[in-house]
Amino acid sequence: MRFVKFEGQAPRQAHTGIPQGVYEREMGKAGFDGPVSHIYQAHPPTAWLRWEGVLRPRAFTTKRLAGVVPSLWDAPVLARSASFEMRFWRHDTNSALCRNADGDLFLFAHVGGGVIFSDFGSLDFEAGDLVYLPKGTAWRVEPSTVCEWLSIESAQPFGIPDRGLLGQHSPFDPGVLESPKLDERYAKQREQSEWPIMVKRRGQISTVVYPFNPLDTVGWKGSLSVIKLNWRDIRAVASHRYHVPPTAHCAFASASVAICVFTPRPIESSADALKVPFFHSNDDYDEFVFFHSGRFFSRDSAEPGALTFHPAGVPHGPHPQAFRNAEQRAGQIAEEVALNIDVAEPVEIVAPPAMELHEYADSWRGYLEQEVAEAGATMAERAEQ
Repeated sequence: MRFVKFEGQAPRQAHTGIPQGVYEREMGKAGFDGPVSHIYQAHPPTAWLRWEGVLRPRAFTTKRLAGVVPSLWDAPVLARSASFEMRFWRHDTNSALCRNADGDLFLFAHVGGGVIFSDFGSLDFEAGDLVYLPKGTAWRVEPSTVCEWLSIESAQPFGIPDRGLLGQHSPFDPGVLESPKLDERYAKQREQSEWPIMVKRRGQISTVVYPFNPLDTVGWKGSLSVIKLNWRDIRAVASHRYHVPPTAHCAFASASVAICVFTPRPIESSADALKVPFFHSNDDYDEFVFFHSGRFFSRDSAEPGALTFHPAGVPHGPHPQAFRNAEQRAGQIAEEVALNIDVAEPVEIVAPPAMELHEYADSWRGYLEQEVAEAGATMAERAEQ
């Protein structure tokens, strides 16, 4: 049984009934599932004046990546840790045949469509699909148009997290997961000619050449397969009286990486409920958000293809304008689609410098400006008295 201690002025229920002029910050462990406290502060925890040193919130845009490359292994690495790697890949022709011997892989189709051929058969994909490629799977892509992918790799195997009291059919029923087919297209794509496979192991690429297309499966059975999940098949968990934490939207997780999918959902309508993500410092994880489509309701502005990074040790939360406008959007639909990626190990950012939006850390200055304006108004009132 968990118990809660109180000190000073604090609401009994988290994320509700927060007094005017007070700011709630959640300080938690284990991705909001461990010990947690809510700290009520007189100033916004993101109303910083300036930054010094390497630790800071950062943002990037994939729109500044030029050109196309033939394989995922040619695409730039954006971030990595001891057991995690993230890349962004753009291509417009049939890809090279690849195999990842470093870990499980998710490919998120940000733009485009086509078919993925693998050891398990052929699988159609479209923008918005999360495609799971188990460690050791050989695969290649035949696009029908320009494709853009965000890749998420974990050295530990991915799985579907325990849903607890929500049950196994929320936020998505495993029945909506699709697997490849050994159809006529798959049989036709085999050729009796030299086929190289680019194999990644310990971050290095080796090439194995066959005198035939090794994607020549004639049958398979088992509980391991390529699968895909489209964000449209996710039924978001929401409450009209309480802002649920990001972990409620977790779709897949490994021992060190969690992938949450934010999909359109109703904004809280109860008068005393917080209507934007709460300020928080979840210091067991470094956090990324990749914006796919829509209007991200906790940001003043965020274009599709943007990637934000919030390192452990620094509180973060909604932007000033989004925070101030939250009450006006009560009961509306948050029309957003984004991936939230939490990494348990310290992350190294290695994205190409041209991708970075250097002004991102200053995008919360609206809080500081508001604080200064309110302080000035108070001083003026006192002078009049």
